[in-house]
Amino acid sequence: MSRVALVLLLVAVVATATTACGRKGAPEAPPGSDFPKTYPAW
Repeated sequence: MSRVALVLLLVAVVATATTACGRKGAPEAPPGSDFPKTYPAW
């Protein structure tokens, strides 16, 4: 493989890996939880 093709392949693999591990959506509290809580201020 040429050096350019190898660099492009490496960039594609790194870009795919970082997008696959990213946040999928806004987090939601599980049903029945009392989130968010208000904590007492000292």
